[in-house]
Amino acid sequence: MKESLFEFILPDLGEGGVEAEIRAWHVAVGERVKEHQSALEVETDKAVVDVPVPRAGIIRTLNHEVGDRVPVGSVLLTIATGEFEADSVPAPAAGAVVSPVRKSQGIVGVLPEAPSAGPPEGPVTEAPVVSGEKKAVPLRALPRVRALAKARGVALETLRGSGPDGRITEEDVLTAAGAEPSGDAGDSGRRVPLAGLRRRIAEHLLEAQRRTAFVTTMAETDVTRLWTLKARQRDELAGRGVKLTLLPFFMKATQHALAEFPRLNARVDEAAGEIELLAECHLGVAVDSREGLLVPVVRDVGTKSVVDLAIELQQLAEQAESRSLSREQLQGSTFTLTNFGSFGGSFATPVINYPNVAILGFGGVSEKPWVVEGEIVIRRILPLSLTFDHRVLDGAEATRFLVRVGQFLEDPGLLFIESV
Repeated sequence: MKESLFEFILPDLGEGGVEAEIRAWHVAVGERVKEHQSALEVETDKAVVDVPVPRAGIIRTLNHEVGDRVPVGSVLLTIATGEFEADSVPAPAAGAVVSPVRKSQGIVGVLPEAPSAGPPEGPVTEAPVVSGEKKAVPLRALPRVRALAKARGVALETLRGSGPDGRITEEDVLTAAGAEPSGDAGDSGRRVPLAGLRRRIAEHLLEAQRRTAFVTTMAETDVTRLWTLKARQRDELAGRGVKLTLLPFFMKATQHALAEFPRLNARVDEAAGEIELLAECHLGVAVDSREGLLVPVVRDVGTKSVVDLAIELQQLAEQAESRSLSREQLQGSTFTLTNFGSFGGSFATPVINYPNVAILGFGGVSEKPWVVEGEIVIRRILPLSLTFDHRVLDGAEATRFLVRVGQFLEDPGLLFIESV
């Protein structure tokens, strides 16, 4: 037998990242693969992507486990690309020839390719089958989803995935099994790995807690007039394909208040022992995607109208859901907003999106009895929660900022008078 081993390395995924986490293997040792066939699924800071192999042949080794973090340039797998017997399996021969690697542009960034003057392809034979029939189209589902499907007696082949790029999700399996797709009832007794996006969220939040002296202050404000204004404009904008929510108004009110309280639009330069007040206003907006919390950034909010912000928020939400946000879209916020009111929440203690020094949370609007000019009337009331870094500003200034945001929301006309 004479064969050459081609080492397939993790390519530069084109995002400036230095590593990726393996979420799933789509191939097995001993399986014959075609050129450009998807071999594995990896997750980076911004996206989940399939990685195709650049050469046809037989898989000889898979060098990592699901959940491993793999640096760019590391060998992911080896492929036998020379002359080999069809039913010969695995173990890379000692001293086997390893093809040199060169790079070219692939669909997910820089992919390695085998040399153009390498040994010829082996004869076309049936690939050794490790387990079951070879699939014409690999099923796109994580191991935990496959395990859940097996436990619930659901055939993955019968499902149409609702996840990014058609990936089958746990909700798809639970729905097919007739179970409630949301909640943790189906997870009872099961251990879920802290991996992928969930792990990065956890690391980021812990870093924020370690590096800030955080405290939360809260308030309520009457947004009846704002509610009426939004309702009046909603239908007209819907006809133009724009979904108007309260969030763009929240962003404009925050931008105007930050102009008056610049210490909340800042970061701490710990090495220099300085507080850097930032001239720009880039607002991070927490988005609850199917796979976890993402915080895309809306830049230069002071240059955009409420309608501009509504359109941009729609686009960012769609990108967050499909995990197609770029690294640049997830970086550079100077202040962050979170709208947990859309899930029915009222007050919270949101965690600062480090290196920001504050985060403002908006609860759900509800009707409450409210005193107006000495009379009790029913008004629409919005709860506000501001978490700030006590190293940078004191409670008095933070509270004044929060009250100012409330004033803009209570009387939206002030946004025009106070425009900057």
